[in-house]
Amino acid sequence: MSNSSKEIHLASVDKIIEGLGSASYVASRQIATAILIAQNLDKPILVEGSAGVGKTELALSTAALLGLPLIRMQCYEGLDESKALYEWKYGKQLLYTQVLKDKIGDVLQGAVGLRDSMTQLHQFSDVFFSEDFLEPRPLLKALQHDDGVVLLIDEIDKSDEEFEAFLLEILSAFQVTIPEIGTIKAKTPPIVFLTSNATRDLGDALKRRCLHLFIPLPDAKLEEQIIAARVPEIEARLRRKLVSFVQQLRDLDLKKLPSISETIDWARVLVLLHAEDLTPEMVRETLNVLLKFEEDIQGAHNKIPEMLLQAEKVAEHGIHAATI
Repeated sequence: MSNSSKEIHLASVDKIIEGLGSASYVASRQIATAILIAQNLDKPILVEGSAGVGKTELALSTAALLGLPLIRMQCYEGLDESKALYEWKYGKQLLYTQVLKDKIGDVLQGAVGLRDSMTQLHQFSDVFFSEDFLEPRPLLKALQHDDGVVLLIDEIDKSDEEFEAFLLEILSAFQVTIPEIGTIKAKTPPIVFLTSNATRDLGDALKRRCLHLFIPLPDAKLEEQIIAARVPEIEARLRRKLVSFVQQLRDLDLKKLPSISETIDWARVLVLLHAEDLTPEMVRETLNVLLKFEEDIQGAHNKIPEMLLQAEKVAEHGIHAATI
């Protein structure tokens, strides 16, 4: 995507909301404002919120909107520089070493004495540690794209504190220093999203370099808009009922509240099963799509008739209904 097209899509909060909507991502003004600020200040966005609220999907949709490649790095405990930034192509280095060994006579031709021979061999050491022998990993790939990319550093809270510290140079200056080569700086800074499920506290140094964005569970109106965008084939009345039911589930004392991703999955399941209405039997048969713990499922069973009655009232009177 050209810079002018990029500027058009990110020109205002309303343009961003409209553009993400075209990629089937229903963004709040808070989300669109964060993207606008981050783009103009060249700051990464640290997106927090419970699992399934759309943190990763935001990065995917932004890449789709801008027509940029998405580079995703999944974080985990023990992730280090060799997996995130680069490593040397040891096999290729070994092959070239063998070639050099076979050609050693030609290389040293004319050399007089040990010192002269070492001087001639030394010129090949820089070749072995050049970009030709470098295997770029996600972070380095993101810096090397001339036209920019969307870089998703997913679930940063699963990585170690040492890896957090390693990221600071990249996130603050969009550059990285490789001892054998020097500093590699991005020609076009990537658009960076870091996501966190808050399984541990992130360091202050990392947070200072990022723009913070928290995505909560959606209210009924927003959730209806999201379902309409992601599962357009579901009938409007059934959509209102299922959203009302999910909203009520979130008021229960559950180990894990259903997120928007579970609501989307449930809507797709109801379409798959050709459901025309929410009945107690249908809900009981598909409740495992929404709830992930058996004790939550059992705890919700007795409340299903009452919650369906309330959902019916919502569908009948259009309470919380969204204008799509």
